[in-house]
Amino acid sequence: MMRKLTMAVLLAASAPANAQQAMPDAQNDHPPMDNMMPMPPAAADPACPPEHAAMGHCTPSIAEAPPPKKGPSAAAMSGPENAADAVWGADQMAASRQAVYAMHGSMNIGKIMIDRLEYAAQDGRDGYALEGEAWYGGDYDRFWAKFRGEGIAGDAIESVEVQALWSHALDPWFNLQAGVRYDIRPKPDRAHLTVGIEGLAPYLFEVNGALFLSDRGDLTARLEAEYDQRITNRLILQPKVEMNLAAQDVRSVGIGAGLSSIETGLRLRYEIVPEFAPYVGVEYEGRVGRTADFARANGEDTHGTKFLFGIRTWF
Repeated sequence: MMRKLTMAVLLAASAPANAQQAMPDAQNDHPPMDNMMPMPPAAADPACPPEHAAMGHCTPSIAEAPPPKKGPSAAAMSGPENAADAVWGADQMAASRQAVYAMHGSMNIGKIMIDRLEYAAQDGRDGYALEGEAWYGGDYDRFWAKFRGEGIAGDAIESVEVQALWSHALDPWFNLQAGVRYDIRPKPDRAHLTVGIEGLAPYLFEVNGALFLSDRGDLTARLEAEYDQRITNRLILQPKVEMNLAAQDVRSVGIGAGLSSIETGLRLRYEIVPEFAPYVGVEYEGRVGRTADFARANGEDTHGTKFLFGIRTWF
């Protein structure tokens, strides 16, 4: 009896050692758990449950992922060009827009602008100048009238010209203009066919370019550019440059071929109201090239600087 009890105690004492000896084999049979990637529920294989796959007993077959669903296109997300079409329908809204355009968009309007009405002080030879325009019409086609004149105080007016033009919108920024120009002064008076472009260039520069073909076959051109730099809501500085060119000598009016004259100046105006603004400024005027030669031959000045005082108004 004592011998059997002793054998049982010895077997019980050796059991933990045997169990510990078997542990490494069990660990070697299973891969490290840290290296196992968890399987998403969508990829679970019924023949290989996740708990068996985690222990390395089987390898689940991975189902092919369904293709991603395509989202709505940019055109579908942005909707119709006119949002009201999605509510009321494109046909019904097209009729409504046409009615609004006929009532408001196609009506004729007009404006008269006196851009310069000024007095110029220049070395004892004070002068005056007037320049402006008027137009009437719709969004695309308008009738334009332009006028300008200059003179010396106490003397007869030196130059007067008027233009009658038809204007057609090329795009939201530029207009094509064509018509006639008539020079009343200096004598002899002349008529011109006129074609040009006027509009708003990038960075809000107002530009105007025109060609003039006289009834005597003389071809001349004029380029203008100006810019309104707002210092405050009412105080505005306006630089301006004008260049005149000729394709040939026009001795009757003292114009030479090539670049004939340049005018550049600054005007600082204060808008008491948008429709009425007094201003002060300075302007340089010079004749160049053959035009300057003709002026010197007649005993005239070829360049000069003027101080300006004037008003700008429109209605």
